Parts: sequence; structure tokens; C-alpha cells
Amino acid sequence: MYLKRFYDEKLAQASYLVGCAATGEALVVDANRNIEQYIEDATAQGLRITHVTETHIHADYVSGSRELAARTGAKLFLSDEGGPDWKYAFAAEAGATLLKDGDSFKVGNIRIEALHTPGHTPEHLAFMVTDTAGADRPMGVFTGDFVFVGDVGRPDLLERAAKYEGTMVAGARTLFKSLQQFKQQPDYLQVWPGHGAGSACGKALGAVPQTTVGYEKQFNWAFAYDDEAAFIEAVLAGQPEPPRYFAEMKRINRDGPRLLGDYQRPVRMSGAQFIEAMAAKAVVIDVRSAAEYANAHVPGTINIPLSKAFTTWAGWLTPYDRDFYLLVPAVQVGSTVDAAVRDLAMIGLDRVAGYFTEDSLDAWRVAGRELASTSQIGVDELKQQLAAGAVNVLDVRGRTEWDAGHIASDAAANGSRVVHIPLGYLTERLDELPRDKPIVVHCQAGARSAIAASVLEANGVQNVIDLRGGFQQWRVA
Repeated sequence: MYLKRFYDEKLAQASYLVGCAATGEALVVDANRNIEQYIEDATAQGLRITHVTETHIHADYVSGSRELAARTGAKLFLSDEGGPDWKYAFAAEAGATLLKDGDSFKVGNIRIEALHTPGHTPEHLAFMVTDTAGADRPMGVFTGDFVFVGDVGRPDLLERAAKYEGTMVAGARTLFKSLQQFKQQPDYLQVWPGHGAGSACGKALGAVPQTTVGYEKQFNWAFAYDDEAAFIEAVLAGQPEPPRYFAEMKRINRDGPRLLGDYQRPVRMSGAQFIEAMAAKAVVIDVRSAAEYANAHVPGTINIPLSKAFTTWAGWLTPYDRDFYLLVPAVQVGSTVDAAVRDLAMIGLDRVAGYFTEDSLDAWRVAGRELASTSQIGVDELKQQLAAGAVNVLDVRGRTEWDAGHIASDAAANGSRVVHIPLGYLTERLDELPRDKPIVVHCQAGARSAIAASVLEANGVQNVIDLRGGFQQWRVA
């Protein structure tokens, strides 16, 4: 049996290719939209992708299962559990085989058995893997978003992200029952999860790529609970804010992701077109570094650097219902555009209408328009400004970070305020901002506050100052 793990760092997402060397057949589990990686690896191993499946209707990225099956002619297997609200709308059109608890299929000599493991979502399946060429018992299980290394899939996403009211506690209760059943599996069974550290699908995911049932029973916090009520309280506490785009992912993956086909780079647009786009209040995402953007940028653009967190914040801050544009550095233009478009496609942001290069800033300046820069302040100066009542503070970290420690309100005097609004919710809570003084915005170390400063400026908020080093530096000082 051949097993290959594919891991997308920006999504903190794992997918898998399982192949039978004897027959050349292969299965892909939880494919993302970068389907070429599976095809290329299968070809290199002398395998052909004949089966495609996924553990559930994903909320954090657009599934590539439909496109991969269409491209390769593979059989598509999808969950038929969870009730009428959790059916794949495109299953019949795609010719998918529907799976219920206990159903199985063969990939050459490899037996795949579906286990219904609801809790994270009602339709969730895990897949037991048995290499029948040399064994009569399973060697491992693809757990998807059910069991992670050191954590379990959060049961609150349907309510907090997709707005299915009343599902949070019910999901936690169901998850508890699924875990109690999972405890009966043999300790030696390997666990291959669908996410790693950094994913918003849990609150304490480990970075180790795989584990075993026995290890998780010993050291995973969720397995320590035998009382249902205590587990429900624990699993719902301290979960990070679910990105707003999760609801969009659920809809796309349920109804059927659009087939991308062959990639074509968006059109490069001129400086004159950039000026026209800004005049029309188009959405322009500047993917340059925070330092470059702070030094000089066009007012009205939003800075989301093409870094590890690009996908997350693009999903939070980019509209799904309209075209948008990219602004990229003047060096390595093609590769930068391709990387950004790929990352955006992973979360269904397919409406990139074109891109501008950094040269557009020159065109803006030649046309008689001013470039902007982002003011910055150090922690010592901020302390003085707060004591003098000269500034307000905006903390854009998550709720759990705020609860763990924040700039105290009594550090401010003479009417200065300390306000907490997580970055992802900033555009919908602008009316909560105090506008009577300059606003010093901060996060933990500085990455999110730089994005927040651009968002505030693009929404007409004046006198925004970025705190160098963030709360981390404030605490040190």
C-alpha cells in the first residue's frame, strides 16, 4: 500500500493519496482545489486515481473532490448521513456513490470502510483503511475533522459561522457520543487527521502529522471526559472566532464547487486603469509586505500581504459577490499573481478581474494624486499618549487573546478608551470606534494590526496609528 500526505500550510489542511501497488488503483481523501498535485504524484508512482472521497462538507476551503473526479474519471464517494439538510446537492449530477455508516468499497486490495462520526458536522464520516493483501484488520483511519492530534473538531461552526441556530450544543452532545464509540477502537490504530496546527476547525491542534488512537486516549484533552455535560462546556469554551467565509464554503461545497478547468493568469492592467478602478471604488488587494505598504500606498486599497495568513484574511475581508483586483510588487510579478490566485481559489474567491503592479503607484503620483503612509508608534510613546488622554486604542486580536491579557483601561486617562474588535469583524463594527482622538491599533505582534490599519483607512477612518511590536512588546515593556 502506498500512502502520501499532502499538506497546505496556509489552510493547515491535510489530504491523502492511498494507492494499491498490485492493481495501480488509487484513492484521494479530502482533496483541495490544487488537484494537479495528486495527479502528478499518482503518475510518478505508477498509479491512476480511480476513487475520490471526502469526510464531510468542508467549511474552511473549497473541496477539489468534484473537479478531481471529473478530470480523472474516478468514482466519487460522498456521505449520505446527517439528514436532509446535509446532502450533497450535486451528488446525482456527478454520479456519486452515497455512503452510510458501515458501507465499504475496495481500491485494489485496500478496503475502505465508512464510519459515521457526527459532531463537527452531522454528515461527517471517518474512513477505516485495511490493506487486505497482508492483514484482516484496519491499520489506520482518516478522521477528517473528527479527531485531530491533541484536539477534536469544534461542534459550534454550524451555529457561529453558518448561522444554523440551536446546533451548537446538539453538535457537542453528538460529538461526545462519537468519541465514546471511537474509544473502543484498538490502540494501535493510526490516526490521519484532516488538519494541523493553525486551523480554525479546533482550538488546540497539534503540529505532528499523525497519531494513534491509544496516544489520543492518553493525551487528548477531549478523551479525558466521561461526563457529557462537562465535555459540552469544555469543547465550546475558548474556540477561536470562525472566519466569516466559512458559511460561504459550506454553501459552495454542498451545492457543488465550480469547475476551474485549465488555469489562465488574470489580465495585467495599466496605471490608467488603476486610477479608473480606484475612482469607481473597486476592491483592490495590495499583497505587498506590511512594511512596503506602510511606507507608500494608495488610499482605499487594502493590504493583505502574501504570507502564510493570506488565505485566512483574504477570506475574512474580500467580498464574494463582486469582482476585485490585486496589486503586486514589481518583481516576480507572474509567480506572485499565480500564487495569490491559487490561494484565493482555495477558498472560492475566483473573481479576480485583473492585476496591477507596483508601477501603478507611479501612475497615481504622476496623475497628481498623493500616496499615503501608515503612522507608527512605540509602546513607550503609547503609554505617554494614553496617560495624557491623547489617543484611543483598538485591539484587533481574538477573544481568547484578549481574555488572556490586554492593555488595561486604567492605563488610559482623560477620556481615552481601549476597544476590542477582532480584525475579521472590523468592517461590520466600525460604528463602535471612538472617533474623537487618533486610534492606535494593535494585535499580538503587528501583522494583523497592519492589515487593520489599511481596512480602517479604506473605510474613511482618519488618524490611524499602528503599534510597533503589538501587545507582545507592550507586555515585555
